[in-house]
Amino acid sequence: MFIYVKITLMEILVGVSGGVDSAVAAHILMSQGNTVHAAMMQIYSGDKFLQAGNSCYATDKTQEINDAKQNCERIGCDFTLIDVSPEFHSYVFNVFKNEYLNARTPNPCVLCNPLIKFNAFPSKAKMNGINFDKFATGHYVINEYNSKIGKFQLKRAIDTKKDQSYFLYALSQDTLKNVLFPLGKMHKDEVRNYAFRHNISVANKRDSQDFYSGSYSDLLDCNSAKGEIVDKFGNILGYHSGLHNYTIGQRKGILVSYSEALYVIGFDKDSNRLIVSTKDDTYSSGLIADNLSWVFWDGPKKSFFAKAKIRSSQTPFDCSVSIDNLNNARVLFNSPQSSVAPGQAVVFYDDDLVLGGGIIKAAL
Repeated sequence: MFIYVKITLMEILVGVSGGVDSAVAAHILMSQGNTVHAAMMQIYSGDKFLQAGNSCYATDKTQEINDAKQNCERIGCDFTLIDVSPEFHSYVFNVFKNEYLNARTPNPCVLCNPLIKFNAFPSKAKMNGINFDKFATGHYVINEYNSKIGKFQLKRAIDTKKDQSYFLYALSQDTLKNVLFPLGKMHKDEVRNYAFRHNISVANKRDSQDFYSGSYSDLLDCNSAKGEIVDKFGNILGYHSGLHNYTIGQRKGILVSYSEALYVIGFDKDSNRLIVSTKDDTYSSGLIADNLSWVFWDGPKKSFFAKAKIRSSQTPFDCSVSIDNLNNARVLFNSPQSSVAPGQAVVFYDDDLVLGGGIIKAAL
């Protein structure tokens, strides 16, 4: 008895970076019989070049482009460089710059993903004549359709150490229905082993994590205005090299002699003062968040219990969430959390299911 199973093959655009994850994602999709087109985002024009794969970071454009091209040649797919630098500069870089200069700690990847990487980038690829049915990346996250509710659901990756759902909470249903994440159910070691087995040259290439590897003074085109480092009572302890060089919870770079380790707990922008204290003073009982986005809720419940993350590498912790009439979220932690940084994202989970998230406005 023969059973005929119809397999629907597609044309797929894969966003590549020159790294191992996107190369393996492209190879997997191609090995399934799909037609794969590879494209790389150019997000900065001029003397500097920023390129974006699963992370946005400053790098040498020649090496990254060459790695991406070489990967595509080995896999057997075409390669295109797509210039999204105008959109990136307007909607990501300018916001990043303004936030930093206002003593907040923005997350460029949270900004970039819904606006550029999963929006302007594939749209411009089509404008450049690339035809495709789905868009894929090498992100470690799971996207599954739930037929009971008729919605796509974003879930944490199997490899919790590499999970990137934190950066993707703002993706809409319209986006998720057209997106594939081939690595969501793989561990990083499996991805590297796959690359070795299929002779992908970047199998051992280190992961890129940083948005920018140089001095933020250069990137932000600003002067490093030195100022006072003070304790929570206003006592002067030393001097800093510019508020934009520090983030909430930071320990390194505070050049002050003290009986205990000191951490950044706040900024007095008007007086150009960096406020520091000991570890105990880094903890908060909750936070206020705005700019809320929900993966599959048309309108969230007014209050609910969830797990949350305020940093991508963090293990989700228990909390309660209340939504007010202005669409702000008041989040109370079941246990105090350290280094709540305004400008960063808070992301809500139900076990491995991403519910949504927002931008931290203030710590409680």
